[in-house]
Amino acid sequence: MLLGFNLLLWTTHVTEEHFPLFAEIRKTGYDGVEIPIFEGEPEHYRKIGQVAKDQGLRVTGVTVLPDENCSAISADPCARLNATKRLVWALDCLHAAGGELLCGPFYQPLGQFTGEPATIEERCGIVEVHGKAADYAASLGLKLAVEPLNRFECHALNLVADAAQVVKRVDRPNYGLLYDTFHQNIEEKDPVGVIQPHLAEINHVHVSENDRGTPGKGHVPWEATFRAFKQGGYQGFYVIEAFGRALPALAAATRVWRDFFPAREEVYRFGHDFLREAYAKA
Repeated sequence: MLLGFNLLLWTTHVTEEHFPLFAEIRKTGYDGVEIPIFEGEPEHYRKIGQVAKDQGLRVTGVTVLPDENCSAISADPCARLNATKRLVWALDCLHAAGGELLCGPFYQPLGQFTGEPATIEERCGIVEVHGKAADYAASLGLKLAVEPLNRFECHALNLVADAAQVVKRVDRPNYGLLYDTFHQNIEEKDPVGVIQPHLAEINHVHVSENDRGTPGKGHVPWEATFRAFKQGGYQGFYVIEAFGRALPALAAATRVWRDFFPAREEVYRFGHDFLREAYAKA
């Protein structure tokens, strides 16, 4: 089991003050860290990558599209071009960090809605932008994982089946989808049942409790979830993603208004031990 930890629990921009966390994460037993790539330049991420390498940690990255002027689902070709440029920048940063996969809902700005289901044109925009980004990622030896989100954060991609169709249309070997236990336990009729039919498209997994708190302290069916992935031969990362109230902008975007855990240490320590055990039992 490849188990990683998403640093969004502490920050949206990793700096030197966060470097001691890498040793703590490695000491706990994790195989990798997932770095938020929301700002900065490649040279900054090169330093982050060196710290991760020194600790023996593999690196993945997560990014988003910032606003409506940078959106893959926009009818404006300039906005779609900006989305492509944004992904190229994020991939350059990840490559500098020695990373291997960039994930996230990088198709529309979070929290912006049309009041209607996703249109054919919006999905075509995603395929257009992500096809170009996947080609650039391939030139750097990187992978992309598009993340469907719940209906309260976006409208363009909510279901695994819809994201899988986008993956099939993009049709690049380094492009897949991210399965997130939090989002899918909101949106899917059968969160575990959707895994097996779409294993060919899933190339990254976020393990997040139903309330965004500590894995194992809620009601996500962990053993059944892991069993579906193990039986299907999934070999990629499982990355813990949890959010608290410490980062106001992120708390607002993810609708975090109360505490879900007594301390961050519980999330990464208990979460690590619980998930390793649940995976072994599955």
